[in-house]
Formats: sequence, C-alpha cells, structure tokens
Amino acid sequence: MNRFGVCLLLFCCLWGALPAGAAQVLLTGAEDSPGVQAFAQALARQRPEDQVRFEPLANLPAPSRLPAGTRLILLDPASLEWRRQDSQGPATLVLRIGRIQAQQRLGTSASPRLSLLWSDPPPGRQLQLIRQVLPQARRIGVLYGAESEFLLAELHQSARTLGLEIVAERWDDTTDSRPLQNLLKNSDVLLGLDDPQLYNPQTAKNLLLSSYARQLALIGPNAGFVKAGSLASTYSDQEDWLLVLDDLLDRPTNHWPRTLYPQPFKVLSNPQVARSLGVEPIDEQSVATQLAEGEKRP
Repeated sequence: MNRFGVCLLLFCCLWGALPAGAAQVLLTGAEDSPGVQAFAQALARQRPEDQVRFEPLANLPAPSRLPAGTRLILLDPASLEWRRQDSQGPATLVLRIGRIQAQQRLGTSASPRLSLLWSDPPPGRQLQLIRQVLPQARRIGVLYGAESEFLLAELHQSARTLGLEIVAERWDDTTDSRPLQNLLKNSDVLLGLDDPQLYNPQTAKNLLLSSYARQLALIGPNAGFVKAGSLASTYSDQEDWLLVLDDLLDRPTNHWPRTLYPQPFKVLSNPQVARSLGVEPIDEQSVATQLAEGEKRP
C-alpha cells in the first residue's frame, strides 16, 4: 500500500466511529507551526462535539480520497492549489484569502465546492468607517494597479450609496510618485486597497510621509498598516475567525456561502497619527459597534 493509501486508511480508522451528529473537521496547510496548532486547538475547544484536527498538507491524499462528510478548512495558498487539482472531494472553506489573491488564482470560475472567506476589509465597511471618523471627507482617493482594478466598480457603487465620490488613480510604477501626488491634491482622504503591489514595506514610507505632508489621513488597507502609520482600519482577528467558523460548521455544507466577509470585526486606530492630523481620538469599540449596527439595518 502506498503512502496515500496508508493516510486514507488512517483517516478512516480515526473517524470511522464518530458519535451521531459529530462532524469531521480537517484543517490543512503547508506548514505545521505553533500558531497553526494553537488555532486548530482553539477551534477544537470551541467545538468539543466534533473531531477537529490539523494535518500537514504533505500527509494528505487527494481531496477526493478523503472520507465522505469531511469538512475541509484550507489555511494557505499551497493548500488551495492542492484542492484545486481535484474537482471532487469535500466541501471546503478557504480561510482568510484576499480578493486579489483569489482573482489571480481562481479568476471568475471558482469551484462550487469552495467557500472563500475574505481577509480584506469590506469596501463598504471601510467607507462607513471614513464617515464615522472623518465626517467632513467626501472625495475618497484610491490608488489601484493592474491586479486591483477590478475592485473599483464595487467601490464606486458603495460610495454612491453613501454620498461619497471615489477619485481613482492608477499606480503602475511605485517608484514614480506623480500618481500619488495627483491623487493627494484631489482627495480629502486616502482609502488603501489591500493590494500588496501598492501597499508593502517598500512603499509605506512614501505613502505615509506624502499623505502627512498634505495632512490627509490614510484609512486601511489592513491592521498591519495602521500599526505602521495609517489612521484606522476595520479588521477581523483570530477570535473573530473562530466565531465565523463556528457558525459555518453549524450549517449544512450546501448552505455555505460562495464568498463571505466576516461579520465579527473590530476597529484599530493609531492615536499618535490621529493627534498629528488633528483628528478626534477614535473610540475603537464604540465605532465598531456603530458600524456593526448599521450593517444589520436594511
């Protein structure tokens, strides 16, 4: 028996005698790190009635050879590539995948067996955050590139419903500051898209110093950038993602959404940046509560 046959037999033996109603929840990724193990253990504690376990990707057979009824959770791009190679196999949750990453890897033809759980802050939520912390802002500056251009239509639509205007500038060469400077001249605030070609450690200094020079705030693109010097962003942490998974694992797999932004979320701000821009201190918990309540209203 080959290695994959042994793995399959092992899985069947481990999960062959589950209690009635219990689910087989399998997390996988290329790396077996303490952080991954801690996340799997936290999910297992949250769902004691289920069999929850992490297995490194290298130990798994093809997806179609996993035991029937397995609920599969992918933790990284390598596991997504492995899953894509097999059109059969269990219903699968792709955890914390970026919109741009999904577009690059899946295009518009993602398998119906995949449920994509977005890591990006929802555009509408970020715009609502701007309205909360910078109510005077109307022209929202957005830098985009070849990989993120497809997000603009959604942004424009979300902005129109809020009475805001998106001012977009394409930035193909991040060593050329002219598009950034043009955008800063015509905007009240910058909204960062979670596009790693534009927002990364190499571009951060130029983006932040240029916006400060014009006393313009940068919102987003993620919690990491807030720590680096942007004003604020919405984000979901491990606690929030565990709540999302707990909710989805309670549902039949045929009721899993094709795509999902996490409903539990928090707001992170940078008080030092707020002071330097003359912005009122941001009550993160209060703002997050107001945003969440607004999303619940029709």
